[in-house]
Amino acid sequence: MIHEESDMAEAQSIEAQEAVAEQEIMPNEPQWLFDPSVPEDERARYTNDIVAALKTVYDPEIPCDIYELGLIYKVDIGGDRLVKIDMTLTAPGCPVAAELTRSIETATGAVPGVLGVTVAVVFDPPWDQGRMSDEARVSLDMF
Repeated sequence: MIHEESDMAEAQSIEAQEAVAEQEIMPNEPQWLFDPSVPEDERARYTNDIVAALKTVYDPEIPCDIYELGLIYKVDIGGDRLVKIDMTLTAPGCPVAAELTRSIETATGAVPGVLGVTVAVVFDPPWDQGRMSDEARVSLDMF
């Protein structure tokens, strides 16, 4: 009986890990985190408004916005309405990294109710073309 419970717990753990792995590879779908104090109706508004803001930011070297490119990995909205964004770059040596982070801070900071924005550049997991949306692929003639 104990052995069966252990096997069952291990199987559930593996399923949970696979679900997280699947979430991580979804094209241009960042992880959204909200402080529990943020009401549900505000969550939907923040999500829509922040996505719209991020879609105004373009990598100057690629004619596609950073959201559709899948460069945004995580958006964390605190109870204090401070937004933390984890993003990546198409290449670690990207010469426009500082420009992109400033543009993201400015665009997201203009969303009503957002009181501050910090952007962290991360490289885990590494970006690849599989993170791009179909819209990005069409705009870059990658179909």
